[in-house]
Amino acid sequence: MTLLDTAVSPAAPLTGRLQPSATEAAARARAWTRPATLLAIASLCGLAGAAFACWLATGAVVPWDSKNHFYPMFRFLADALQHGEIPLWNPYHFAGHPSVADPQSLLFTPSMVLFALVAPHASMQVFDAVILSHLLFGSFGILCLFQKRGWHPAGAVLAAMVFMLGGVASSRLQHTGMIISYSFFPWALWALDLTLERRSYKFAALFGLFACLMALGRDQVAFLLALVLIGRLVWLTAASGDVFTYVKTRAGVIALMGAIVLVVMAAPTLLTMQFLGTSNRPGISYGVAAAGSFAPVNLITLFAPNFFGSLDWNYDYWGPGYETMAETDWTDRCINYLFIGTVPILLFVWHGLAGGRIFARGLRFCVAVTVAMMLYAVGRETPIFSWAFDWLPGVSLYRRPADATFVVNIMLALISGYLLHRYIEDGLPSIAGFRPRWLRFVLPVAVGSAVATLFGLGLAFSLAQKHALPSLRELAISVALMICAAAILVLLRSRRRRALAAILLVAATGAELIWRDAASSLNAEPNSRYAVYAHLSPGDARGIEVLRQDIASKVAEGDHPRIEVLGLSGPWQNASMVLKFENTLGYNPLRISDYERAVGPGENAEDPYQRHFPGTFRGYKCTLAALLGLEYLVLDRPLTNLPRHFPRPSHIQQLYVGDSMYIYKLGKGAPRTYVATKIKPSDNETVIDESTLPNFDVSKEVLIDGTSLGDLSTSLLDSSGESAQTQAAITHYADNSVTIDVTTDQPGVVVLHDLFYPGWEARVDGQKKPVLRTNILFRGVEVPPGHHTVEFSFHPLSMANLSAAVSGLLHKDDE
Repeated sequence: MTLLDTAVSPAAPLTGRLQPSATEAAARARAWTRPATLLAIASLCGLAGAAFACWLATGAVVPWDSKNHFYPMFRFLADALQHGEIPLWNPYHFAGHPSVADPQSLLFTPSMVLFALVAPHASMQVFDAVILSHLLFGSFGILCLFQKRGWHPAGAVLAAMVFMLGGVASSRLQHTGMIISYSFFPWALWALDLTLERRSYKFAALFGLFACLMALGRDQVAFLLALVLIGRLVWLTAASGDVFTYVKTRAGVIALMGAIVLVVMAAPTLLTMQFLGTSNRPGISYGVAAAGSFAPVNLITLFAPNFFGSLDWNYDYWGPGYETMAETDWTDRCINYLFIGTVPILLFVWHGLAGGRIFARGLRFCVAVTVAMMLYAVGRETPIFSWAFDWLPGVSLYRRPADATFVVNIMLALISGYLLHRYIEDGLPSIAGFRPRWLRFVLPVAVGSAVATLFGLGLAFSLAQKHALPSLRELAISVALMICAAAILVLLRSRRRRALAAILLVAATGAELIWRDAASSLNAEPNSRYAVYAHLSPGDARGIEVLRQDIASKVAEGDHPRIEVLGLSGPWQNASMVLKFENTLGYNPLRISDYERAVGPGENAEDPYQRHFPGTFRGYKCTLAALLGLEYLVLDRPLTNLPRHFPRPSHIQQLYVGDSMYIYKLGKGAPRTYVATKIKPSDNETVIDESTLPNFDVSKEVLIDGTSLGDLSTSLLDSSGESAQTQAAITHYADNSVTIDVTTDQPGVVVLHDLFYPGWEARVDGQKKPVLRTNILFRGVEVPPGHHTVEFSFHPLSMANLSAAVSGLLHKDDE
């Protein structure tokens, strides 16, 4: 008997053969009875319900990005759909934002679109419940994977629990988009296996559905999981023994799967790539990506979840991060948390590694993926990530290799569930029959030494941070729990009692995950911290009402002013999407590049130090501020208390003063739209690079970028524009379209001080005209003398724009 032989269970094989063996089918029928299946489903529903109850009982919500970014994105999506619009463009975010191209807008997430249609005013708690329901849905996919293989339902429930609440599934619950991508993976894997096993077009279509639901997130987790699915196809093909025949007999279903994915993913992917090309983040440098590497010492959180203070409510975290690492490190306690439960990690180390069962044929793919993703996650710690960053398409688009721990969490869930299945079927692992004989000694010693080394490195790290005693205490608690779990496995090891042991350990794991990971300091904050989306304080409510009334009076006069919200706490950064204020700032890692460079908003509006003032935007009274129509400042402090680098505008009105809100009125900006009859050529790139805005008369002149000069008529280029009589008024303003009534006695350019972006189209009296780049950041269209109706409308999904996006990708290297 060899090491690999000892690890084979009758129900374990997972190869590329066409049909499951009779042994597997019999095992499946014996274990997965109807009552057992219903009990497994009920157990997972109970776990999800108990977890959600923890948030409700403590009056908490999933915090940070979940509420600062994704919840307002959801509310904006829901409000637009409720009013019969598709939210392709967001005017309330950074003075205009292409929601259709932003992977985090949720627009291409069917489950969230359905949620928005059903409950457009959903509370934050209901939003959290829906995200948790995605994890519950994914856990049912884990059950299907185990049922297909004939692995025991108890193992399936253990794996599904880890999938739902273990490791990053709980610690990174704030990253809504990644959680949704993660949740659809088990179903995609299940459908892929069945498609290839049965050569079924029905399951091929199901795979296409689930793979697209997963990949539409277009985040790094979706990208890595897509690679795993591709790897699975290659793995099964190679394991078939006859690659040519295997592929030939499945060519039809493989083609159908690929076609569905290609058709569904083409437009969203093209739009996102187009956005990236015009954004502040067209690519990520290796140094920035490497700063998101997962430090190997964080593996100790698999054993002791609070080893580095990750779960402390006082947020006294001393693990790897920006303040504790010698190299730049942008990870934090949420990213670095891996705990999947005492029983799963005990099974992995003892039964899997030391007992050799991890080498079972049915686990080889999971083990290979685990190793590959851990090597990816540790980033700069090995040369592998550097190679992948340079040569594997797509890797350089993402900034945090540590995101690969999502994939690791899934694989550890599957492995631990399988190992519990093996315990129920075969009892405790035995190394007595290992061949060659030296493995009987080397394997346990190597595993023990590796674990001891990890413990030593962890304690050394904590000692360097002066927290050795708390870490040692947490480690002792974890070791004691492992001893208790091991005692149950040993004492109940007889065949008749192993199922009881499994039930006890699965129940204990569920309780432990609720204790450790539900509504913990990694994923919960008081609902009151996000009051802007629920019940504003009386002072803030008064301030918002004063601002709303003042803006309404301006709109009644024909103006369309913008505001800048700066310094207020996290949820206020994107609250303008819900409150319907056109904000020049926001919170988003992706912003239109020219706007970022010319205006200097920064990634978030909570920290005033991220707001910078380039030469083109030297203060709140400058020309570009006026063109934006920036007429209000909403601050968390008096204007005089802003950081020293901030300009101090004079002659402004203090509109409202509250306990935590200060609103200032800057004065009248430039009109949102006007007709210019004199052209001043400019070079936008040069202007932004040199941070010098040319002087021009906003009442009659317009700056036209060199790329748009060829779209102008000769008569307009030669016109002096003197003594022109013009009038322009906005008659309809919506998210995706603006209608302007125009009268002019000379040829001119109708300027709209909304951001220029690919996909916007212009029509004059119903006739399509080129959209011009005007006044550095904005858009315009040429009109002849007379009375006209001008409409700007956003059509990013038009063939013209998609073709332009393809062309841009093809010529990216040339540029």
